[in-house]
Amino acid sequence: MLLVTGGAGFIGGAIVDAALAAGHRVRVLDSLRADVHGPSPVRDPRVDFILGDVRHADVVASALADVDVVCHQAAKVGLGVDFSDAPDYVGSNDLGTAVLLAGMAAAGIRRLVVASSMVVYGEGSYRGAAGITRPAPRRAADLDAGRFDPLDSDGGPLTTELISEDAPLDPRNVYAATKLAQEYLATSWARSTGGVAAALRYHNVYGPRMPQNTPYAGVASLFRSSLERGEAPRVFEDGAQRRDFVHVRDIASANLAALDWTANTPAGTFRPFNVGSGTVHTIGDMARALAQHAGGPEPVVTGDYRLGDVRHITASSARLMEELGWRPSVSFDQGMREFATAPLRDAVG
Repeated sequence: MLLVTGGAGFIGGAIVDAALAAGHRVRVLDSLRADVHGPSPVRDPRVDFILGDVRHADVVASALADVDVVCHQAAKVGLGVDFSDAPDYVGSNDLGTAVLLAGMAAAGIRRLVVASSMVVYGEGSYRGAAGITRPAPRRAADLDAGRFDPLDSDGGPLTTELISEDAPLDPRNVYAATKLAQEYLATSWARSTGGVAAALRYHNVYGPRMPQNTPYAGVASLFRSSLERGEAPRVFEDGAQRRDFVHVRDIASANLAALDWTANTPAGTFRPFNVGSGTVHTIGDMARALAQHAGGPEPVVTGDYRLGDVRHITASSARLMEELGWRPSVSFDQGMREFATAPLRDAVG
């Protein structure tokens, strides 16, 4: 039996679809939070569904009965509105993961796939005159002046490179800090119990059934929601931020590959894997593609910024491809064409 926490969500639901198609018996644990699922949450009738919060030990114990492997997707996502969101992020993500791992230890369950994120890196990988470098967080004064690209310590230009799992970790907002804490908790669990854990560091995920009109959604959802309302997507900074946009179906297939990997890996192993499409596009590219395929208004480049955002980060998914045999299947153009008119989840009031 596979348990998918957060299995009623955007990514969790795609994983459930893929797991059922692959022949897994699936149980879902989800709290159906109103700020995530809106007024009409959907329970998949094909699965054994448990309504409950992953932070509650008794609920977790019930959900883990007869389970062989756990796919942990339940989390509060996004940058947040302001720092007052911090307690909810820490409680939902880190306390929830700790309660789940304690329950798994007690139940003797030794296989885990946990949803992590590219945000654990902070800025992406850059090369300057002195070689590979990690720029400091961007300053508000530079952003106010429209100087968006980080510079090296001497003020020189930097070029971007694909980031690998061995890059230094440098979370730069509360959400990022909680995702890294989830990885550290999974590492400790694997070492102390002899478990096997894979952390999938998702890059920018998009696709059908994304939530709409919520401040915690990713940029793809915000652009798509604007077009749904007949409004132009509003692009922050200058739109040249480099990202790796990966379709949710490819995220789901990566999770299934990781589940298989946990069954054939030595006890006590924790290993992170980037999950990206392998192609680089800018945020402006995405906004223009969605507007074109939706027949909507051209994007507006605002020059606005969010201080916790990073400028460029693009994935090397070579480890996932080489070690797990995974390959992305949805191209950028195919995915954007579909997503431009795909159904979204109900708006969050």
